[in-house]
Amino acid sequence: MGIFGNTKKNPLTAAEISALWLQYMGDSMAICVYKYFLRIVENAEIKSILQFALQLAENHVTEITTILKSANYQIPIGFTGKDVNLKAPRLFSDQFLLFYSYIMTIHGLTSYSLAITNVEREDIQDFYFECVGSSRELYKKIMELAKTKFHFTSVPTVDSPDEVEFFDSTGIIANLFGDKRPLNSSEISNLFFNSRKTGFIRSLSLAFSQVAVAEEVRQFMIKNVKLAGKDAESFEAILQEDNLPIPERWDAEITDSTVSPFSDKLMMFHAALLVNTALSYYGAAMGSSLRSDIILNYKGVFNHALQAGALCYTIMVKHGWLEKQPEAIDRNSLAKGSQE
Repeated sequence: MGIFGNTKKNPLTAAEISALWLQYMGDSMAICVYKYFLRIVENAEIKSILQFALQLAENHVTEITTILKSANYQIPIGFTGKDVNLKAPRLFSDQFLLFYSYIMTIHGLTSYSLAITNVEREDIQDFYFECVGSSRELYKKIMELAKTKFHFTSVPTVDSPDEVEFFDSTGIIANLFGDKRPLNSSEISNLFFNSRKTGFIRSLSLAFSQVAVAEEVRQFMIKNVKLAGKDAESFEAILQEDNLPIPERWDAEITDSTVSPFSDKLMMFHAALLVNTALSYYGAAMGSSLRSDIILNYKGVFNHALQAGALCYTIMVKHGWLEKQPEAIDRNSLAKGSQE
């Protein structure tokens, strides 16, 4: 029966519907992705991680289906076996499969934690606590393997100061014209993380550009490669000014295959998901930065992500690939209808 044994006791709030609906979409996509990954993976340790990730996604879809049905909500179509070609040749190296799992598990942990703070029903809270716990276990497995077996650049370290120090000026204006102070730990962490994530978008878009069927999907992915590449390089340039290491690149881990393992619909949804997540991380990083050059840089990459998102949704709507979330009742339409 799962943890959603009795779901009729309370109606679902908009926050609960949103969290469950979006997670269903993401996990149904993940099932397609990981089933393909498991057909091409060769490394036994990575295969074990991919199997665990697939199991979690399948469990989530089952639980969410139960709660939505019990509450008389329509189950999203999401993604099915029609959206994956398990006979497609290898498009990614084993190392990229692990890196993909690392990035997507971070996204999951972030969204589950946010859901916990927004949902009200205890059973749904328990579900998301369970999601956090299992994803934490997955993340630990990924990190242990990445650190010991494969090339994985660590976030730069920062030496401890000799004493507590305070700013003597904000530096917000001065940094535009004068010497820049060294990066602080928050700025380093955010720049490194966003460079890694944006580099991931570039590499995944590169792979998708090779295999997309529709020409406008292919052109979107090519544009996304350029935008994400430019943005990742802008983060790296700021880190290198302070002689700090930059994240590893993954473009070389994409094969020359031109046979798509995924439908264009799935690839466009995946791109939209990554753009939305990037916007959240860029906004948070901008808010915690105190150097004006960094703030201006984040404004630029934020605008790039907005452009990519707008184009992405335009293509999805055109092809009938964008499912609607449950909406509030349109009272204006009802009122107009009653007058006719």
